[in-house]
Amino acid sequence: MLLYSAPKTLDAIPVVDLGTTDRKSIADDIHRACRDTGFFYVVNHGIPQALIDAQFTAAKRFFDLPLDEKLALHMKKSPSTAGYEPTGGQVLDSQDDKADKAPPDLKESFYCGLELAPDHPLALKKIRTFGHNQWPELTGFREQMLSYHEALSALGDRLHGLLAMSLDMPADWFKQFHAPASATLRLIKYPPQPRNAAFNQIGAGAHTDWGGVTILAQDSVGGLEVRTVQGDWIEAPPIPGTFVINLGDLMARWTNGLYMSNMHRVLNNTTDRDRYSIPFFYSPFPTSVIEAIPSCVDADHPRRFADCTAQEHMAEMFRRSYGYAPQAQRA
Repeated sequence: MLLYSAPKTLDAIPVVDLGTTDRKSIADDIHRACRDTGFFYVVNHGIPQALIDAQFTAAKRFFDLPLDEKLALHMKKSPSTAGYEPTGGQVLDSQDDKADKAPPDLKESFYCGLELAPDHPLALKKIRTFGHNQWPELTGFREQMLSYHEALSALGDRLHGLLAMSLDMPADWFKQFHAPASATLRLIKYPPQPRNAAFNQIGAGAHTDWGGVTILAQDSVGGLEVRTVQGDWIEAPPIPGTFVINLGDLMARWTNGLYMSNMHRVLNNTTDRDRYSIPFFYSPFPTSVIEAIPSCVDADHPRRFADCTAQEHMAEMFRRSYGYAPQAQRA
């Protein structure tokens, strides 16, 4: 368990402008950010602010529902673990089966993935993030979630093209692994920090993300903190008009450790305001085999990780955090 210590007030997370026409320059900026912090903001990303605002409105509408209505959509009822996660349902810190497990996170969530017909081949395989979404009886909620999912998937493709260029690979190199992508949309509500919280209990304990790339929209409350390569914790404050981008463990593995998957956490605020955040997890198709990207291996940098499928990696991380793993099937 990582004990909480106050972050330093530093400005070390770069802002990458996706609006410039020089893609090589953007790729170079991303390369530096991925090696230095694993985190960066993007501006001029092309996602309409009205769509983002509507997504936060949808999140508040969902979490304002009575608890029994949310529990009726519990994620364990879905073969792909789509649905509601109640407060205390996840432990992100100390994902290692040790005795000093951290207390549960102080947040509640809602997940959805790619919408599929029940008889679609991917839905029948019961692979996490494909099909089996559960929806509340809120007018327009499903439509908003799917519109946002589609828009962020397009941004995920764009970012992967730039990531490929940043690694001296063809811009379309990642496409073969994302057809379709494993894309999970999550709504999160962090309440104000309760007075009776357990020792070292915060909104989201120190952790790395599990998959490929995370695209995060955060509201104006703040609370996200990132650990630098020097071991210092710094704030990642909300910047209007931006998304926060970070890399997960799968991308670090894919790049043979060249790119960072940095720890981060969320401290609940001490006011009377709830905090809402909306992460979008964009990863390869579950049966994609993850082996070191060719440009990341040479005589001085031999392969560091064994091959695995994306699903095998994600299922293990899911088991560590929730105590069980969704059913995994190979194609």
